[in-house]
Amino acid sequence: MDADRDGWQLRAFHAKTDADVHADHWEVHPEAEEVVSCLIGKMRLYLRPERPGQEEEEIRLTAGTAAIVPRGRWHRIELDIPSTIMAVTLPRGSRLEKRAEA
Repeated sequence: MDADRDGWQLRAFHAKTDADVHADHWEVHPEAEEVVSCLIGKMRLYLRPERPGQEEEEIRLTAGTAAIVPRGRWHRIELDIPSTIMAVTLPRGSRLEKRAEA
């Protein structure tokens, strides 16, 4: 992730394990929404609760589907199987935060 770059960034990559998508971290993009698309495979996109006591929101993505992560919303990905992912966002100001284990 290149959080200091200006301009929109489109990334397409193949992820074999959860480590390839930093599943143990939350990620946020304060400048813009992010489109996350599963080109090949099967994965889950999680949105962090906005208030204490709420559950994570889970969005299941299969090949050919996509979801939009709202601007400023912390999120993470877990793979069900190795997958090819495409993501589009404005990376300026993006941050990662280690996920606290439940």
